[in-house]
Amino acid sequence: MRLIGLAVILTLGLSLVPLAVEAQEYKAREVYRIGYLGNFAPNAGSLRNTEAFRQGLRELGWVEGRNMLIEWRYSEGRAERLSDLAAELVRLKVDLIVASAALATLAAKQATTTIPIVTIAVSDPVGLGLVASLARPGGNITGTASLFPELAAKRVELLKETLPGVSRVAVLWNVANPGNAIIWKEMQIFARRLGVTLQSREVRGPEDFEGAFAAMTRQRPHALMALEDPLIFQHQTSIVDFAAKSRLPAMYPFRESVAAGGLMAYSASLPEMFRRSANFVDKILKGAKPADLPVEQPTKFELVINLQTATALGLTIPQSMLGRADQVIE
Repeated sequence: MRLIGLAVILTLGLSLVPLAVEAQEYKAREVYRIGYLGNFAPNAGSLRNTEAFRQGLRELGWVEGRNMLIEWRYSEGRAERLSDLAAELVRLKVDLIVASAALATLAAKQATTTIPIVTIAVSDPVGLGLVASLARPGGNITGTASLFPELAAKRVELLKETLPGVSRVAVLWNVANPGNAIIWKEMQIFARRLGVTLQSREVRGPEDFEGAFAAMTRQRPHALMALEDPLIFQHQTSIVDFAAKSRLPAMYPFRESVAAGGLMAYSASLPEMFRRSANFVDKILKGAKPADLPVEQPTKFELVINLQTATALGLTIPQSMLGRADQVIE
């Protein structure tokens, strides 16, 4: 009997060893390390986006310095640096990478096929080869996708409704961002239906804006549109100043541009998309696989109009547009 009792004790003791190891491993993972890969460090305009991401994490119980550390990495507008920064995050053995926009996500995808990647506001992730489908991503990437092609087409419609006489619109866009080619193609198809000719004004880096502005000055379009892009966002003040000096009505993808003096903006709510991204982080850290988490599309949109700018340009904004606006700056 004593031998049987001893055998039982030994068996139970050995069976508890894996549980003890698992408990130690879990305890060691109480603090997770997240890598964040972006194009520009937050400034006064974009700080609300990263703060929305942090707020989303806090609402789910994730607090920096307590159970989570975030390694922030920014390319500062130099797209060629993204690959090195992504590789650095992989070397740090982060548990998950959050990548803002297409170029950062593509760099993260190139750096790892095993570390989960949560992408924020990528245009057409299927077309870019980031996921197999929105419903079943199938790999190590999931997150929030934008509706940038649809939004760009909607901006053409809103601009035409506001200014019926518009027939030539200059489009300022970053051709180095592969997602923008899809948007440009869709915009052209939609603009033709409205009788609007689009003039492509391409930039690849900060040094190209002066040339793009000079081309617009020579060709005198009726209006200006800018596409969503970190490079465009970083230089929105210069774009708004150029439009004002040229007395050029402009439609922007960022409400911050309207706050800075631009005429109009229509976009998905970026803070909401950043906040929603925290849900993906939470689920993955709790064991979910990116392959099984459907990519989400935006559901909240914002139309912002600056009446001061309209008055300065001698424009009358239709009451129908003002009634649909989420914010009117007077």
